Amino acid sequence: MIFLLFGPPGAGKGTQSAKLVKEKGMVHVSTGDLFRNAIKNETELGKKAKSLMDAGNLVPDDITIALVEETLKDLQGKDVILDGFPRTTVQAEGLEKILEKMDRKLEQALFIDVDENKLLQRLTGRRVCSNCGASYHVEFHPTKAEGVCDLCGGDVKQRKDDTEAAIKTRLQTYKENTLPLIDYYKTKGIYSAISGEGSTDEVYGRILQQLSVE
Repeated sequence: MIFLLFGPPGAGKGTQSAKLVKEKGMVHVSTGDLFRNAIKNETELGKKAKSLMDAGNLVPDDITIALVEETLKDLQGKDVILDGFPRTTVQAEGLEKILEKMDRKLEQALFIDVDENKLLQRLTGRRVCSNCGASYHVEFHPTKAEGVCDLCGGDVKQRKDDTEAAIKTRLQTYKENTLPLIDYYKTKGIYSAISGEGSTDEVYGRILQQLSVE
């Protein structure tokens, strides 16, 4: 199957995708990772994306869609989680065309719903190791020694985009650009929402139930 896991920043998409990969052998396709890999490997699409990003511009839909198409061609017969794509209805239409060519379809668009105050609590408390990238939380998963990574001893800091003002801006942008996807997928009859609140395992169980995966 191919399905979309979407929701606001801090909803837990990455955490849940990692569990699905580890426990169910699914493939996680994140546009952020795709761009990083394409830029690192200096592919043609990666070079185009890098020049735009270096100039402070958003990567246009056609490049994003082409990058996803290139990736999905190599994943025939695999269970795929889409994360971070599509972000807009234009990208959703592009995905539909890609999958039609492959004789595949998007099975479900699964929205992880979390209260905005909870999102602010999750994201403002997040801390990341500047050396190895390990993630912590001041309340839910603190480091053993303040500011020091448990794994490598590196500096653990708050990301610049995890301040309250920055998060509120990200959430507003998300609402404007991505929430129209809900209406789009409702009309397609494949939209469903689950609560993203509770423990990681509780949310994971809801996802498996919705996907009818044992």
